[in-house]
Amino acid sequence: MALRPEPTAPFHSVQHALRILEVVAKHSSGVSDIMIARETRLPAHQLADLLLMLRREGYVEQIADGAYVGGISLALLGSAGPDRGHAVQDKLQRSLTALRDSVGAAVYLSRYVDGEIKITQYADGPRTPKVNEWVDFRSAAHAMALGKCLLTQLDHDSRRDHLARHKTVRLTSRTTTNEKVLFRKLDSQPATVPVLDLQEYAIGTVCAAVPVSAGRSVGCLALSLPLAHAHRLRQAADALNREAAPMLLSLSI
Repeated sequence: MALRPEPTAPFHSVQHALRILEVVAKHSSGVSDIMIARETRLPAHQLADLLLMLRREGYVEQIADGAYVGGISLALLGSAGPDRGHAVQDKLQRSLTALRDSVGAAVYLSRYVDGEIKITQYADGPRTPKVNEWVDFRSAAHAMALGKCLLTQLDHDSRRDHLARHKTVRLTSRTTTNEKVLFRKLDSQPATVPVLDLQEYAIGTVCAAVPVSAGRSVGCLALSLPLAHAHRLRQAADALNREAAPMLLSLSI
C-alpha cells in the first residue's frame, strides 16, 4: 500500500510538538519556554499554543519556577514496557470521550489495515448514538466520511485495489457510485479540510472526518450527527480538526 505524500496540518503540529518534547526530555531538570523557543525555532504564538496543548494532555508540566518538565502522559506513552499499548489505548479513549462531550457527537478512530477499514475505538452515549451499521463499513468506504478520508490518503493504485474488492454500490440517493467522479472528489479534497458525508451512507445521518496518520499507518478521526443536528456539522468538524493533533501525538510517541 502506497500513500499520497500530502502532510496535513495536524501532522505538522505533531512534528513541532515532538520537537518540543525532545527539548524537554533533554533538560530533565526543567527548561524555560525561552530555551524551548531557541532550540525549536518556533514562533512565540505557535509555541504557546503547543505548550498549552501539551500541558492539557499531560505531556509536560510546569514546576515552581515556570520551567517545563515531562508529564505523566509522556512517561506512560514514551516507555517501551509491556503496558505501553494499553496506556495508548486508554489515553485515546479518554480523549475520544472528552471530544464526544465537547462536540456533542459520537466520535470514532479508524485505521486502514491490510486493505480494510477498521474502527479501532469510538465513544458514543445515549444522547450521542453511533451510526447504525446497516451496511458493513468495510464495504462502504465510498459513501462514508470516514472511508473517504482514508481513501484520500491512499495512492491511485491502492484506491483502485480497494474498489475492485468493494464496489461503489448505491446506499442512498446521495451516494457517489461513479468511480471517476469519486476519484476526482478524493483528489480535490484539501488535506486541511474535513471530509463530509451528507446522508451518503445512511438517510438521517451526517458525518465528518479528518486524517490522523502516523508514519505509514493510515487513519482518521470522525464524528456522526443525526440530520436534525446537521446545522452543527461544520462547527463540530472544525473542532474535530483541532483535536486531531493530540490524537495523532498519542499515536506517534
